[in-house]
Amino acid sequence: MKSIVALIDGSGYAQSVCDHAGWVASRGGADASLVLCHVIRRHDIDAENTDLSGSIGLGARSSLLEELSELDEQKARLVNKRGRAILDDAKARAAEMGAANVTGMLRSGQLVETTEELEKSADLIVIGKRGEASHLNMEHLGSNLERVVRSSARPVMVASRAFQPINKVLVAFDGGASSTKAVQHIAGSNVFKGLEILCVQVGSEASRNPQALADAVNLLREAGFDAESKLLPGQPESVIAGTVELEGIDLLVMGAYGHSRIRNLIIGSTTTQMVRACKVPIILYR
Repeated sequence: MKSIVALIDGSGYAQSVCDHAGWVASRGGADASLVLCHVIRRHDIDAENTDLSGSIGLGARSSLLEELSELDEQKARLVNKRGRAILDDAKARAAEMGAANVTGMLRSGQLVETTEELEKSADLIVIGKRGEASHLNMEHLGSNLERVVRSSARPVMVASRAFQPINKVLVAFDGGASSTKAVQHIAGSNVFKGLEILCVQVGSEASRNPQALADAVNLLREAGFDAESKLLPGQPESVIAGTVELEGIDLLVMGAYGHSRIRNLIIGSTTTQMVRACKVPIILYR
């Protein structure tokens, strides 16, 4: 992962996003770059659509409209100033995590459209589990998270509430194309070097593919990883979340689509449940 794009706002997750993105960039090598992007929505600048002119004289109305226009301009300047301050703090935070090549980008528009543009030259998108509008409600996932993961063609890292050192990774492996891609990516990535990898396949005995799981573990071991595997019965969302807690996992890696119930990620209930239940960061692969 040589090019990372982190989406930040003024929420409580912004620091965590910077920490997770900085950690990835610091392990990506000397040529790894990190772009911290803060998107100013039109809604943040627009004044309320209230007719403050009312039934007043023409001259007074013209004067009031001029004042309202000045207030709009002042609000736009303040919103941009706040955005630049957020980026300055974010760059410093990422640098503390060891990211060497960090730039900030202030954009106006829609988050999804901006992400689609930036991801053309990115290897990973990092976003918080919740945004400014969520108020840290544990039952509410950020709407931007779902939109970004739905539209992104790149892997997406969902930052947890606070960064914790990452030493052990769980790969939710179902034998599908996206989870196989995730294993291949891990095997060839500097980011995961030196980390313990546990590959877990969940489902009924009839639905599991032990040979595919064995092949995945062998690929990781051949690449020099300390990799182990487990075949577990049950429902993926509950079993994986439980294994994360039981095994002391620091990072969960999942395929966005596959051959089991995990294929319902984002468009179904599985991802919502996983992201809510797991207190660790998650990387989703398409």
